[in-house]
Amino acid sequence: MVDRAHGDGDRPPDGPLPVPGEDLTARAVVDERGTVTEWSEGARRLLGHPAEEIVGRPAAGLVDGELPRETLHGLPGLPRWTGTVRLRHRDGHTEEVRLLAHHRTTQGGGSDWLVLSALADAVPAPDSGELAAWGFRQASCCSMEVYDTRLRLVHANRFSQHAMNLGEEEMRGLRHAEIMAHPEFDRVERLMAEVLRTGRPQDVEVQVRVAGELRKQAWSLSLFPLTDEHGVLRGVGLSAHDRTEQYWAHKRLQLLSDAGARIGSTLDVSRTAQELADVAVPQFADFVTVELLPDVERAEAGRARDEGVLRLRRAAQQSVLPGVAEAVLRPGEVDSWPADSPAAQCLATGRAVLRAEFDPWTADWSAGHPARAAAVRAVGVHSVMAVPLRARGHTLGVAVFLRHQRPESFGEADLLLAEEITARAAVCIDNARRYTRERDTALTLQRTLLPRRLPAQAAVEAAFRYLPADTLAGVGGDWFDLIPLSGARVALVVGDVVGHGIQASAVMGRLRTAVRTLADIDLPPDELLTHLDDLVIRLSVDAAPDDDVPPDQATEMAAGLGATCLYAVYDPVSRVCTLASAGHPAPAVVSPAGEVDVPDVPPGPPLGLGGVPFETTEIVLAEGSLLVLYTDGLVESREQDLAEGTARLRHALARPAGSPDEVCDALLASVPPGEPGDDIALLVARTRVFDPGQVATWDLPADPSVVARARKLVTAQLEAWDLPEVSFVAELVVSELVTNAIRHAEPPIRLRLLRERRLLCEVSDSSDTAPHLRRARTYDEGGRGILLVAQLSRGWGTRHTGTGKTIWAALSLDPAPAEDP
Repeated sequence: MVDRAHGDGDRPPDGPLPVPGEDLTARAVVDERGTVTEWSEGARRLLGHPAEEIVGRPAAGLVDGELPRETLHGLPGLPRWTGTVRLRHRDGHTEEVRLLAHHRTTQGGGSDWLVLSALADAVPAPDSGELAAWGFRQASCCSMEVYDTRLRLVHANRFSQHAMNLGEEEMRGLRHAEIMAHPEFDRVERLMAEVLRTGRPQDVEVQVRVAGELRKQAWSLSLFPLTDEHGVLRGVGLSAHDRTEQYWAHKRLQLLSDAGARIGSTLDVSRTAQELADVAVPQFADFVTVELLPDVERAEAGRARDEGVLRLRRAAQQSVLPGVAEAVLRPGEVDSWPADSPAAQCLATGRAVLRAEFDPWTADWSAGHPARAAAVRAVGVHSVMAVPLRARGHTLGVAVFLRHQRPESFGEADLLLAEEITARAAVCIDNARRYTRERDTALTLQRTLLPRRLPAQAAVEAAFRYLPADTLAGVGGDWFDLIPLSGARVALVVGDVVGHGIQASAVMGRLRTAVRTLADIDLPPDELLTHLDDLVIRLSVDAAPDDDVPPDQATEMAAGLGATCLYAVYDPVSRVCTLASAGHPAPAVVSPAGEVDVPDVPPGPPLGLGGVPFETTEIVLAEGSLLVLYTDGLVESREQDLAEGTARLRHALARPAGSPDEVCDALLASVPPGEPGDDIALLVARTRVFDPGQVATWDLPADPSVVARARKLVTAQLEAWDLPEVSFVAELVVSELVTNAIRHAEPPIRLRLLRERRLLCEVSDSSDTAPHLRRARTYDEGGRGILLVAQLSRGWGTRHTGTGKTIWAALSLDPAPAEDP
């Protein structure tokens, strides 16, 4: 019994298919050593040698004579060789044989030559052209058409007739532009005329939607001249290859590239969602909505279902129709979706939903908004996709894509594209959500650490602005402050911590607290910055991972927590403003006449470097001068350098100034060239000057008897100021302060009274020793004077000067408690 799977005349399982006329080609394989390894039946018919006589023998024995030396030397480097060779037949005669040899690589990594030659009876005789005509008409790979010299169609193959949805009889005699009324056909016809004129072929790509097709098709056309045997031009040939799938694949890649470039340009959730909608319309869909879970911007996405109805917030939408005519919601509104809607099903399963052939009349979408179902039906939505917005394991919402203008439905390729675009957008939305949450936290911290209002004081009229930057870096560490000091003076501060985010805000808060603490002990500006510099270095050391930080590394580590600061103290009595800077821009000063000046303040090193002293600068300000302190975000950005920003600041300040509030608004409107790239802290103060009638000063000798005189001077001055109600307390306080100076200090002694919201009593001497508050024991003879001053006043303290010290006490002029300086 014969196994038919291996019987004679049948191919073995998985073997090669039999080829008609296999023995009409002489085939031989020659290895690298020139030995014949294979010999076909066609080779036997050509030279008469059976395979068993030739396989294993040198191929050179079949050649009559020798091959040219140049041919032999060039063969190893050729991929293919062809030529005529004289071969010996088995019966002794020779044959002129045309050979084609292919240089191949074997599975073992070597090489051999496949040598071929067609037998005489394998060469077909020229026919009457019927086979060529059949090939033309029945070609299934491309559309082929023939036009005469008048550009009238003569022949069109079956593929062309199918593509045009017209028979050859219906098209014959028409021009190409008449077969289909479309600008692309007009363009092709103009190129056909160019072929007739020049005789040169033309290639062109066209995109057109022909009759019977739902979407645009792409064709690659070749236009070539047709000539007869004498070279006379007889017409134009057209061959067109359908490249529609490649065209739409390329469009999808373009859309992906566009999505990667456009989606996520900012860290704003709504803006990112709108970018997704803008990318998809009109290139991909006719209407797109991006729906987010209601709390997605504040916390991790939670459940948004209520009795089977899904609640979503419309984050963005886009349409091919003017005014987004399909929409029944506006971005920001929350609406409900029924459980059988694609959006609800998508979020329920966590997988994309494709309804390629969607019938809006079979589903009720009116839940939550009665007009939704009517809008869907009115525009004729016929295909829907819903794709979940998921990132890092969290569902953020859903993107819904609809088609109603395009006749073609969504397909699986469209779904894959929508999933890819939506996945990219989801990551960007999640990044924006996380950034927004962190930025809100930093802003909240920043606002709690910055002053919400400026304290009431008599030295200046002030206003401030703080403008956080809307950048990827986050909230910075800019800060400002206005601190009342003793003697009716005031301190104005601006600073900028290196870096952004919560850490910068926290460091800013610690520095601001330190500045207020140091200001409370009335340190001069340069000494205050020195102490602040030491604090920044200590903060850097505390932030180090190891506790054992060598002192020589402290400065290097401080660079990560560096800061700049400008500290200014203004005295409304002397009109002197004392400034010191730690790497911060100098303030601008505007005189009452409108002249703008930037005083030469030694910049000093930024805080945290250590080892370099700070210098102070004193300027005298006329009453009504503007003192403008700011951080570098106001004058420096990516759009303008520091010099240009400073020039814009000068120009803005040269205009007629109103109140400090109005000056702040004008500067923010005109100095930064656009959205600030860094935080801006701005503090504007208009100086005031005490009237000489508000100040009384006496020089006193260091004699105990002068205490009584001092009390009389105070009483007389208070009567002149019409303040008799505070005379008793003022006499006691001045008596104690003058007595203390006579007993424990050195002359000269000076008594000064200042009348503002409170009565300020000051006694100055040339000693640098300061009194301390303590509780005297029962039998102590002293120690009660300063305690008495503290009990009778609203505040007291000591400030050191270049010539000694001043002890001061503030007395209230009304029953309501006054603020401490």
